[in-house]
Amino acid sequence: MVVDDDHITASLLQTLLELDGFDVVHAPNGAVALARAKENKPDAFLVDFHLTDYDGADFVRQLRGSEEFAKVPIIMASGLNREDEAMKAGANKFLIKPFEPSKLVALLNQLLGVSS
Repeated sequence: MVVDDDHITASLLQTLLELDGFDVVHAPNGAVALARAKENKPDAFLVDFHLTDYDGADFVRQLRGSEEFAKVPIIMASGLNREDEAMKAGANKFLIKPFEPSKLVALLNQLLGVSS
């Protein structure tokens, strides 16, 4: 699941990930992401640190507080270095934007236990 309020960024990420064989669900904010996550049961989350309705760290804490998503891999991303906050909130990995799509795919495969 890609959680990002920037439609262009989310669309590009979705296309790139789908080309690499991932099924992607996009959510434009935290509230929609929570609802879609309950419906779709994603294997991983890519979460922008700055959402319109949530601080990304708060969103990750909410996921981690849910039995359903407590162990689902989460990668957070931001144009600013917010790695410490992301990791303290419960993210598994952090990427600074812009990042190479191949790095994202490698991280997802690593977190999901898929050999590349």
